[in-house]
Formats: sequence, structure tokens, C-alpha cells
Amino acid sequence: MKKLIAFFMVMIFVISIALVGCGTASEKSEEATNTTNDTENQNPVDDVTIKVGSLKGPTSIGLVSLMEKAKKQEAKGNYEFTMEAGADGLMAGILKGDLDIALIPANVASIWYNKMDKAVQVIDINTLGVLYMVSTDSSLTTIESLKGKTIVLTGKGNTPDYTLQYLLKEHGLGLEDVNLEYKSEATEVVSALSQGQADIALLPQPFVTVACAQNDKLQVVMDMTEQWNAVQGENGSQLVTGVTIVRKEFLEQHKDAVDTFMEEQKESTSYVNGNPKEASELVAEQGIIEKAPIAEKAIPKCNITYIAGEEMKQALHGYLSVLFDLDKGMVGGTLPADDFYYIQ
Repeated sequence: MKKLIAFFMVMIFVISIALVGCGTASEKSEEATNTTNDTENQNPVDDVTIKVGSLKGPTSIGLVSLMEKAKKQEAKGNYEFTMEAGADGLMAGILKGDLDIALIPANVASIWYNKMDKAVQVIDINTLGVLYMVSTDSSLTTIESLKGKTIVLTGKGNTPDYTLQYLLKEHGLGLEDVNLEYKSEATEVVSALSQGQADIALLPQPFVTVACAQNDKLQVVMDMTEQWNAVQGENGSQLVTGVTIVRKEFLEQHKDAVDTFMEEQKESTSYVNGNPKEASELVAEQGIIEKAPIAEKAIPKCNITYIAGEEMKQALHGYLSVLFDLDKGMVGGTLPADDFYYIQ
């Protein structure tokens, strides 16, 4: 009997040890799971590399701080940056899937949306009015004074062209009243003006500052944002130059990564506007403007911004509506629906 009792006591002891072991293992397993979840929560951005394309100008200037962080591997997300002289190269990249995000003229975003069966969405406005008239003739200070003049500008069918056409119409002038000469790049506009091939030029910043630095006889004679606001009135639409778009498919697959990009784009914009001297060095390094001192002068005039959410939707819709009323083709035939605007 004593042997039997001893046997049972030993078995109870062994079972108790086993249960304690299972409890410890379970606790360790739960602890490991919690650690894994905590790690996942701290790193919501996946390992995808976002391919970003921008135009050589104000839209790229706003990104230079993020470009520098990415180069030093200090950015929260993973990025590859590409700069193009014109929007066509960026569109090809979006169509092929070689680019995920692009910074392009506002009306071009609407055209792409309509042509690509709503395959892109706007995530923010990155640039407001950056257009100025420059000339050696100081008397050309009103839209009416442009009658009979030769105006050289970039981008037929893009923001400068449509902005000018709208303002001409609002002041009782048509395309038959002026001679518009289009160039493919802003540098060609600067060259044509300096060679006396035009009376006046419509240029965006930072090329306005570059042109005036190269020719001390040139001066800014009209701020097109002021001209736009004068026509629109206090409660009218804003002059929107550049927006940031994303491929809808990419956004659906990598929403966290896109949200992180937006956060870092906002930070980059804030840095550039708040630190023009330091940012100008990065602008020169990226080849956007050759000389940092000129870039430093241009940055405060570039109207680089970051507007997202409902405010972005309201401003952009108002601007596109003005173009639509002027010529439906300027926005791709129809105004974009609500799904054109990405609201976080």
C-alpha cells in the first residue's frame, strides 16, 4: 500500500511539473506574438519602393529635402526619384507602371484621369500660382496691353497656356489679338526673349529669377496670380499649378506607404519654405537651378505648398471648373468625379 501511495504522489508531482511547463510555454508564445504585433504596429509601411516622378521646376524644388533624406537612407519610406522636362515623359511612366506617383500640372491630372479610365487620383496640391510675365518693356503691365504683341511661353495645352487664354478672354481679347509662340522648355523661352524674338514672355518660377539674372534689362511686369485673383474676386477659385497624383491600383495595394509619402512630402515642403538658403544648395545639387544663390532668391516666389484633403478638393475643383467653362478639352472633356480626389 505504501508503495502504491508513493507511486501516485510521484505521478502527481510529474504532472504538476508538466502543467507548469505548458503554462510557461504558453506565456512565452503569447509574449512572442505580442512582440511581433508591436513590431508590426511600429512599422506600418511595407518594403515597397515608391517610384516618384516630377517636373524640373517648383514641384521638384518642394521635394529636395525628401530626396536628400532618401539618399542618406533617413526617410521613413523607400523612394526612387526621376525628373523630366515635360509631363509627357511622366505620363508614359505612369501608363507603363514605371512610376507610382507623379507631380504634374493640375489640368493634366484631370486629362489623365479621363483618358486612363479613372486610373489615377490626386493626393495633394504641391504648387499654387508661379506664373509671371517678364519683359524689357515696362509699359506692358495689363492684360489689355498685350494686344498685338508676340508672347513666348512653354507648354501648349498646359497651365501657362490655359491661364493666359482665360485671362485674355476675361479682358475681351482672343487668340487672334496676340501672337503666341510655344517652346518646349522654359530655357528656350529665356533664350528667345533675350534674342529679341518676342515682346514679352510668360514664365514660371524659378525660371523668372534665372532669366532676370541673365539679363538685367528684363523685369517682372505682371504677376499672373494677382491677375487671376482680380478676375475671380474674393470668393473665387485659386490658381493651381501643380498637383501630386498616384496610380489608383498602387494606392489600393500600398495605402500606408502612400500616406507616409504624403507626410514626408509635407515635411519636405515645410523645410524648403522655411530654409531657402539650405534648400537652395540641394536645388543646385539636383540640377534644378544651376546656381544656389539664384535658387535662394527664387524659392520664396515659387508658391510651393502642400494642400490635401477637403481643402485640396475644393481648390482644385474650382480651378478645373474655370478651365472647363473656357474649353472642356482643357480638363479632358468632363470634370472629374469625387473619386478623383484622395481624402485620407
